[in-house]
Amino acid sequence: MALHSTTLPDGKVKWEREPLTLEDILHPQVEDFRAHSVEHQRFSIYLRNVLTARLANNPNTIVFREMRVAWAHPDLKPHGPDIAVIFNVRERRNWETFDEVQEGTKPSLIIEVTDPETRSVDLEDKVKEYALAGVLWYVIVDAYEEKGVTKRRLLGYQLTPDGYALFAPNEQGWLWLEPVGLWLGLRGENIACYDKTVNLIEDYVGVTAARAEAEARVAEEAQARALAEERAHQLESELRRLRGEERE
Repeated sequence: MALHSTTLPDGKVKWEREPLTLEDILHPQVEDFRAHSVEHQRFSIYLRNVLTARLANNPNTIVFREMRVAWAHPDLKPHGPDIAVIFNVRERRNWETFDEVQEGTKPSLIIEVTDPETRSVDLEDKVKEYALAGVLWYVIVDAYEEKGVTKRRLLGYQLTPDGYALFAPNEQGWLWLEPVGLWLGLRGENIACYDKTVNLIEDYVGVTAARAEAEARVAEEAQARALAEERAHQLESELRRLRGEERE
């Protein structure tokens, strides 16, 4: 939803939310709220988590999810990509909008996940505008219907002197994301990332949380066993004392 203001005759300002237009989707304002499908959220969160973990050792790299980006190009309005990977960040700040001019750097890789109602924005408008912005790599996770069946595909663009050119997937249909050193592929009804040696990369946040929970459970169980063993030893000593088996 987009937030719009109207000045009333008495001078007061009335704020109202209105449905987003395709122009709002393409060039969002900070206060705009857009609802996504469950699949869209699952895919974008997975990508954000994996890429963040992958690049965690580089303090000058940021992975944004739905962060508004203002470009240096005078003919471009800001965009709000689903996933943006930005290198050479001088300082981490609490951005509402990442300004290319102020920060001195821009996204090197952008990934968009399509929604049925707004596919044209990702497949057409952003292909032109991200190229104009100078984004080196643009990848689209596209879901569409064909004869009532949902199908998915991956599209990858690399910037050339003549604009974007599609780069070819491998035999499995995976795309090599060169800036981050990962493969991106389709796995059933989901997307999946693989490292250079083709090992599947799980959702790092989920894996880490599960591991932490398991480790905490193991620690609690070990502590409980230790307390039980200590209590049993104390009871045994007390029984021996009562039977006179232990000297005072």
